[in-house]
Amino acid sequence: MKKDIPKRVFPKAAEDAAVAKGVVETPQTADPAYRLAYQDPDFLLRDDLRPVRFQLELLKPELLLDEAGIGSTFVFYGSARIPEPAKADAIIAAAHTDTQRRIAERLKAKAKYYDEARRLAMLASATPPGEDGRRQFVVCSGGGPSIMEAANRGAMEAGAESIGLNIVLPFEQAPNAYVTPRLSFQFHYFALRKMHFLLRARAVAVFPGGFGTFDEFFELLTLVQTGKMAVLPILLFGKEFWDRVVDFEALVEEGVCSPTDLDLIRFVETADEAWEAVNDYYAATKERVWLKGRGAHAHPAV
Repeated sequence: MKKDIPKRVFPKAAEDAAVAKGVVETPQTADPAYRLAYQDPDFLLRDDLRPVRFQLELLKPELLLDEAGIGSTFVFYGSARIPEPAKADAIIAAAHTDTQRRIAERLKAKAKYYDEARRLAMLASATPPGEDGRRQFVVCSGGGPSIMEAANRGAMEAGAESIGLNIVLPFEQAPNAYVTPRLSFQFHYFALRKMHFLLRARAVAVFPGGFGTFDEFFELLTLVQTGKMAVLPILLFGKEFWDRVVDFEALVEEGVCSPTDLDLIRFVETADEAWEAVNDYYAATKERVWLKGRGAHAHPAV
């Protein structure tokens, strides 16, 4: 005799939440103490609940990315100020002083990287899914303007979805228009945002940028250098820029880095060069089989 065994015996949280909305109002039910804990924003925002908020910011994107079939990502770091080429002249025209004009001209000189980020995103987005159906090298950016916008734009133009990891800042900002809405996330904690950048990352492109780009780039280098994260392709666009703002060789000469630490990065100038480097890297060793369908968490240390 076939038995109809229920899957669960307790109501879902959403069901109890709906019932709670219809409760009769009395002095007791009107007091905040009576709210369901998971529906009480004042309670969730208490300083004491910070560990819970950490967990929520880790868990929400993780679950949604997993449900979206994201196996691995290609992460794009870079400035929020570099213009796309078509808008570079307008920045120069808006300059009022010689100093502003010099800066605008230097930004215009880097506008080519907008196009390179856009093309690299298109190349990465053409990667077929693994044997398990999970998508590989899904473009992931900070979700903002400039280089981040270029990355999400390139993915959209390739007909692919892309991820944007935005963060609440004191000044007005919003995700760029090219981020896939269901993969657009907002963070309160920088630390959790940076963790999600790297959990599924299997290649990282670092374009010229400022403090935020330096923060993300050097944390990545530290994780790989110390063995807390497996080696992966780290591509630095614009050797002239990086040589000017960071003296990598001096770090070695001063004895604070090993010569082999510099092997963790590769300088590139074009999207084609970067994409070739990524393909060469993963074709070099047969043990790197994650791309053949083992998913996001099968990245072997090398």
